[in-house]
Amino acid sequence: MGAVRLMRYTNLASTIHILRNNCLTLLSPKTWNDQNDSAYIAEYKRRKKAKSVLALCFTETIETYHHWSTFAPGCDGVCIEFDRHALIDAVQNDPDVKAEYVRYSTIDNVEHDPPGDEELPFLKRLPYEPEKEFRIIFMSTKVNTEAKRLPILLTAIKHITLSPWMPEALEASVTATLKSIPECDAIPMHRSTLLNNEDWRKAVEPDLLSTV
Repeated sequence: MGAVRLMRYTNLASTIHILRNNCLTLLSPKTWNDQNDSAYIAEYKRRKKAKSVLALCFTETIETYHHWSTFAPGCDGVCIEFDRHALIDAVQNDPDVKAEYVRYSTIDNVEHDPPGDEELPFLKRLPYEPEKEFRIIFMSTKVNTEAKRLPILLTAIKHITLSPWMPEALEASVTATLKSIPECDAIPMHRSTLLNNEDWRKAVEPDLLSTV
């Protein structure tokens, strides 16, 4: 059935865009770091004779250093947590949009059992399996575009986590700015403690922490 929540790792600019416009924006996979992944989507586009294939990626796994460092690096990184059911409801009425979990496979398996056309945009190499990715794909044989907006309700957003590299001194100002956007005041927001969690440290050095 999948997780209840889906996380989107991104940056502050994209987060502000989502909150101000009540939408997700799918973009071209051409610039993805994983060229194996973008090659499969390019092949999907070729086979479907599509004018546009755009994508947006999420994960269902818990917060990890990998996700922050790879998909939301630096102090302006953001993790937006969505209600999975609300997210799927928001996109399922568009006939050009598909939303599925990514399947992971080995090179041997792909060579011996080549994937079908509809599998291509949701297939990655096995080493990426820990990412537990969920992906939204837009494919059109009629529209040639580099971006596709999908309207969402902001109530689908359950939490916003700011980068663990963001200086603590900036957290209050950034949070206040995001909450000042209409309909965003009730969204819980906090800075990630992934790199410096007081409760974790207290477990082994309570005397030291009490003097800091």
